Amino acid sequence: MRYFLAFFGLLASSASPPPAFIDATATSGIGFSFSASKTPAKYLIEAMGGGVAMLDADGDGRLDLFFVNGAALRNGMTAADAPDKSEARYWNRLYRNQGDGSFEDITEKAGLRGKGYGQGVAVGDCDNDGKADLFVTNLGANLLYRNQGGGIFADITAKAGVTGSGWSTSAGFIDFDRDGLLDLFVARYLDWDFAKNKHCGGEGELRAYCHPNEFKPATHVLYRNLGGCRFEDVSAKAGLLKSPGKGLGVAFDDVDRDGWPDIFVANDSFPQQLFRNQHDGTFEEIALTSGVAYDDDGKVFAGMGIGVADYDNDGWPDLFVNALANQGYALFRNAKGLFDYVSASTGLATISKLHSGWGARFLDFDNDGWKDIFVAQGHVMDNIEMTQPGILYLETPLLLRNVNGKLVDVSTEAGAPFAKAMAGRGAAFGDLNNDGALDVVVSANDGKPRIFQNARSDRGWLIVDTVGTKSNRDGIGASIRIVGASGREQFGFVSTAGSYLAAHDKRVHFGLGSDRTVKLMEVRWPSGQVQTWKDVAANQIFIAKETAP
Repeated sequence: MRYFLAFFGLLASSASPPPAFIDATATSGIGFSFSASKTPAKYLIEAMGGGVAMLDADGDGRLDLFFVNGAALRNGMTAADAPDKSEARYWNRLYRNQGDGSFEDITEKAGLRGKGYGQGVAVGDCDNDGKADLFVTNLGANLLYRNQGGGIFADITAKAGVTGSGWSTSAGFIDFDRDGLLDLFVARYLDWDFAKNKHCGGEGELRAYCHPNEFKPATHVLYRNLGGCRFEDVSAKAGLLKSPGKGLGVAFDDVDRDGWPDIFVANDSFPQQLFRNQHDGTFEEIALTSGVAYDDDGKVFAGMGIGVADYDNDGWPDLFVNALANQGYALFRNAKGLFDYVSASTGLATISKLHSGWGARFLDFDNDGWKDIFVAQGHVMDNIEMTQPGILYLETPLLLRNVNGKLVDVSTEAGAPFAKAMAGRGAAFGDLNNDGALDVVVSANDGKPRIFQNARSDRGWLIVDTVGTKSNRDGIGASIRIVGASGREQFGFVSTAGSYLAAHDKRVHFGLGSDRTVKLMEVRWPSGQVQTWKDVAANQIFIAKETAP
């Protein structure tokens, strides 16, 4: 077993299978708590929580953790009022991975206290210098931090031209024009500010956070990288202003396998969006015609967390979007560019009916070669149990095991962290201890995060770390195909985006089951180049470097 199990002394008895995950929060040294700053005014921003990112901030080969925080609010705020982040309890936080299961708070040294009421985070190397940069979304002005090296960051927002406005939520770096520079997509939620807040629900304890239907949608933003982390707003040129939304989650993949990255946006009580890349700097919104705009009954639902991956190993990326209780989570199977709603046939509809999901992603948690699903859960209304008995505000997370395309709820046997209820919000995914088993970090609204340390590293695995040359430095947007020794094919896409308000390990993880060799690995780089490797040994982090043009 890997060193992490020994470190925490949580080896299971031989009488029962070991848990899939152990709760590593208490021993991590992470003291962060998201401060929602709830008020009697029930400002909608209070209910949303904050994001979390996994990134190697200091270049030591280990994933560090960055948490986005709220700020102080008060009754009677106006559109001109700015939430106050001056107190330490409202700062964003960066924790350095010390390699032994513990983390050190290096926020002040890093220069990442932040400003404003935080929402999400995106990670990408915007200047191709080999160091991960950070973009933080807020209610109001956003922030871009350039990594100076050694875990030190500089605020370059104004110079970069990405300050933005309104209510920004999830964001992600994407080389949409394949010029070797990472561009930036920012989803926005509602046309809302403190002055537009409404009284919804009853009085006193029965007052509720307003439904998003009470507010107009907002347009999303696309920034084109001009070089050196300087950006131009090309939202109008790209055609995005024609398709406003109520965006909460963002994910990228090559949906139609034409070699160009497309954009999914999870919208709250509004049609979901799929922006198809038209290869000329513009996008066409095709969610309705491709079959992902609505659920199987033709209804909108509260799309919050989003995951894109090929869950059935057929080479076409599929789409998962969660929802609120009484709606059911949505799974759309990609049938060569058109999507089928398969929540019922996979078992997802029944499993998720009474749940409310936020951060979510496909992951092969047990390394069996099939991508499973993790969902951080909790209702948006903190008083929902007073108005809808049977629906919970605090919920336990959900782990769905993929058994040949069918989904099985294995949460109860997955380990201790799945037994604890929380107001789950952002969720980030990656291998924190480089043992080949994917870990999860979940942020909580008005509470402490939780670290789900994966204990299932007994099967074969391969982690692919792409390094671009003609393509962007991190190979963001590359498609990866592997063929294991058993002949099973799997597919991956290099991206740090997805889930809800979160950013993930940029490396692509594959579970290999009993295979100990990948007999063929093929990488299609954003530059258009295709590279292959043969007989790659399992159980390693493989550096796939694009050959010089």
